Amino acid sequence: MAKKRKPPSIKGDPRIHDPHFKGPIVNRSCTDVLCCMIFILFIIAYILLGLVAWVNGDPRRVAYPTDSQGYFCGQKGTPNENKPILFYFNLLSCTSPSVVVNLQCPTRQICVSKCPERFLTYMEIQFRYRKDRNYWTYYSQFCKSAHLKPAKTLTQVLLDDDCPTAIFPSKPYLQRCFPDFSTKNGTLTVGNKTVFEDGSGKTRNAVELRAAANGINKVLDARAIGVKVFEDYATTWYWILIGLTIAMLLSWMFVILLRFTAGFLFWLFTFGVIGIIAYGIWHCYREYSSLQEQPDSHLTVYHIGIQTDISMYFQLKQTWFAFMIILCILEVFIILMLIFLRDRIRISIALLKEGSKAIGYIPTTLIYPVLTFIFLSICISYWAVIAVYLATSGVPIYKVTAPEGQCKYENKTCNPEIFNTTEIAKACPGAQCHFAFYGGKSLYHQYITTFQIFNLFIFLWLINFVIALGQCALAGAFASYYWALKKPDDIPPYPLFTAFGRAIRYHTGSLAFGSLILAVVQMFRLILEYLDKRLKEAQNNISKFLKCCLRCCFWCLEKAVKFLNRNAYVMIAIYGKNFCRSARDAFNLLMRNILKVAVMDRVTDFVLILGKILVAGCIGVLAFLLFTERLPMITEGPTSLNYYWVPLMTVIIGSYLIAHGFFSVYAMCIETIFICFCEDLERNDGSTEKPYFITPTLHGILNKKQLVPQKQKE
Repeated sequence: MAKKRKPPSIKGDPRIHDPHFKGPIVNRSCTDVLCCMIFILFIIAYILLGLVAWVNGDPRRVAYPTDSQGYFCGQKGTPNENKPILFYFNLLSCTSPSVVVNLQCPTRQICVSKCPERFLTYMEIQFRYRKDRNYWTYYSQFCKSAHLKPAKTLTQVLLDDDCPTAIFPSKPYLQRCFPDFSTKNGTLTVGNKTVFEDGSGKTRNAVELRAAANGINKVLDARAIGVKVFEDYATTWYWILIGLTIAMLLSWMFVILLRFTAGFLFWLFTFGVIGIIAYGIWHCYREYSSLQEQPDSHLTVYHIGIQTDISMYFQLKQTWFAFMIILCILEVFIILMLIFLRDRIRISIALLKEGSKAIGYIPTTLIYPVLTFIFLSICISYWAVIAVYLATSGVPIYKVTAPEGQCKYENKTCNPEIFNTTEIAKACPGAQCHFAFYGGKSLYHQYITTFQIFNLFIFLWLINFVIALGQCALAGAFASYYWALKKPDDIPPYPLFTAFGRAIRYHTGSLAFGSLILAVVQMFRLILEYLDKRLKEAQNNISKFLKCCLRCCFWCLEKAVKFLNRNAYVMIAIYGKNFCRSARDAFNLLMRNILKVAVMDRVTDFVLILGKILVAGCIGVLAFLLFTERLPMITEGPTSLNYYWVPLMTVIIGSYLIAHGFFSVYAMCIETIFICFCEDLERNDGSTEKPYFITPTLHGILNKKQLVPQKQKE
């Protein structure tokens, strides 16, 4: 029997010398109070920003089209209540460059109850009005005022912009009147005509009108896709919920089965990888042998040089020989790792089983992801609402538009009420003062962009805080399980609720501190991505290289911060110290067990990723068969979808996220048990006076491996 050794003494750490330590510290004090106060102040500022944005913003500006006077079409309680469609006086002017600059067509836009259904020009109306006034009644509904009479000349109508010079058959599309295009014998037509009069003495064709309509369609295509996606969701929401419910049940079953199948899953995958690599080696050797018998087998890469046809390289025995050597090295490396790390792999598998047992004793932890989801949903909704209200803050801003685009005052602000009496109207005949967007010159409107950045930063901070709170609460619950000498009798009542209360009451500042660090890193990453998109055309090879290096560095930094934060939260949940000290203690503990950490992380990650893929894959296959109508036994499934992949991807991504929520509890359980396990090894020696808190299964593996801490240093 191996001689028992004393646990190491870690200078300056009184936790190791406390012989009465039996779980998470109960008597605590508040930590990182300054950061807690700053966090509360930022939340108050965030609430005030939401109130200010709510007062100044108007989300109706996103939902309803706006006419040239800045009024909404179809809004209830307004004169336009029964006029939900936007009509363009001269759609042919929408080919102007100002459409791209202002996202507005340089022609008058009014709200109408329906779109035109026939060809008519203002000149025709003047002639027919004398015989039948019904023609004018129909035409006047597309004028600025229905009380006008067709007495003005065409020139005066154009100057006053009272009526369109011509109308043509149209259909509503995204609450806007667009020409009713169709194809007849391969020729584009509008209202069964290929050419028509534009009302100003010119003959136009359907192709010109289509080009003008496309100028607006480019702005509206995204919204069209959004409408179709919404229709698909409205049709399939019931089946999506069923799929997500099945995913939740599968995830729960997988967590339970891990208690019995963790080792089987790991070794099955490992030997599968070894078998696949072995097959690759055999295949490379067979190709190499067959090419060895060819007359040109002496050719190498140096003989053929650089080729754009990659298949040329597969005709060389040198290529297959190189692949065979690489696969042989990889095979030997995996086998050697399994041989030398077999004991630590067994500990990792035992920890996986122990995690399932812990969750079985504290089943409420599986419900906690629902609480996290609710908190995250609140944060995301609040951020989105504030972003919309900030984007729609302000008063209507009007700008000068010129159909020909040759006015020096174009894109200048103007007042539509007095525009016709200004010098601009005289200097630029045909120029008009139309609604452009919502904005203002007040102090609030000048800092809209700053407020949006602040909104994004606080959003990231809150999201990371919610995740940190969940990690700390779960760590406290699982630590209570581990440090119970007689399981489950010594597990305290309501461990998750108790750990959650401790985290909120004493460690809000520490959790806010850790989440702040992570939010700053993520903010830098987002800024870098934004600059990359804005400056993409102005980049050279050096700047692209530096950009890739920065992105890689920030990605690695974010992963490292997340790893350290997670382990720091475990130490906070157990010992109740501040964030910096907990992070230091966790880092030192992990460094003293670095090899165990590496093996445990890889084994755990593999099993959990396998579970996520399994759940998402099973639900994805069923959803694909359902949404593509390949399940004849289900006769009431969704049909006639615009994009079947929309609900399909929703189900797959949703199933993966649900599985991730369940397995994140499992991963936190494993990480907590592992840290407690390392602490247990350093704190105790397995004697009667200092017994291990680990379960008999882990204790048996420990004794077989003789994994006792090193002898205390003198």
